[in-house]
Amino acid sequence: MEAPIPVIDIGRLDSPATRAAIDRACRDWGFFQIVGHGLDGALADRIMAASRAFFAQPAALKRRLLRDAENPWGYYDQELTKNRRDWKEIYDHGSSDGQRLAPRWPEAPLRETFEPAVRAYHGACTTLARRLLAAMAVNLGAPPQALLHGFGDRHASFLRLNHYPPQPDPSGTGPAVLGVGEHTDSGALTLLLQDAQPGLEVQRDGRWHAVPPLAGALVVNIGDIVQVWSNDLYTAVVHRAVVDPLHDRYSVPFFFNPSYDTDYEPLPGAVTPERPAR
Repeated sequence: MEAPIPVIDIGRLDSPATRAAIDRACRDWGFFQIVGHGLDGALADRIMAASRAFFAQPAALKRRLLRDAENPWGYYDQELTKNRRDWKEIYDHGSSDGQRLAPRWPEAPLRETFEPAVRAYHGACTTLARRLLAAMAVNLGAPPQALLHGFGDRHASFLRLNHYPPQPDPSGTGPAVLGVGEHTDSGALTLLLQDAQPGLEVQRDGRWHAVPPLAGALVVNIGDIVQVWSNDLYTAVVHRAVVDPLHDRYSVPFFFNPSYDTDYEPLPGAVTPERPAR
């Protein structure tokens, strides 16, 4: 029988048993789901409702917020993964310098509920991601704060709202349609809120494994930067999103990324004679 994606209760994140479960999941899968995470369920409902309301707007209104070469924040519907068009539309929100990197918000009345939900959810995910990264640092033989130096005021984390419309060929006779093609995440950690519609798949042992939506849970996955810090002990795993023939799917990933000027290399505790720095 196929082993399921691990589900870990992190209500006691500082306990050795919880950290050991996270360590096993990072080594074996690079993906796991968390419950007991403390992120307010009402806030998760608010951000999902805000996402649905945003993408339900007419295309012309959404495209007023179109991102550009100067500012990556806002709306986009032509993203590529490995030079292949994704079947999705997105809205991105990240740090602001008050000028060039200013957030783009929808017009009133939607903005009145949308902006507070986005800001609050971004902040809650930042706090949770810091806690998880501190636990991983301990697992890798380092102090809890060892990996957090790049996540001060200038960290490059951002929140994304995803909408995957039904695939254009509901008969299923055409080529496979992917909401996001296979890839690894380039940052440190990703926290993903899924709706009830399946679609996320993880590659392991040459096979694709579904990550089933679990009410109240968040999906966590390792990015390329944590793989470097762990000296390849933890692996950034290839994953993708499959589009359903008939149903819309919404998801909200938070990408926890250090500032662009952060240097990173394997932690000393992750380097051994059997596993030299790579």
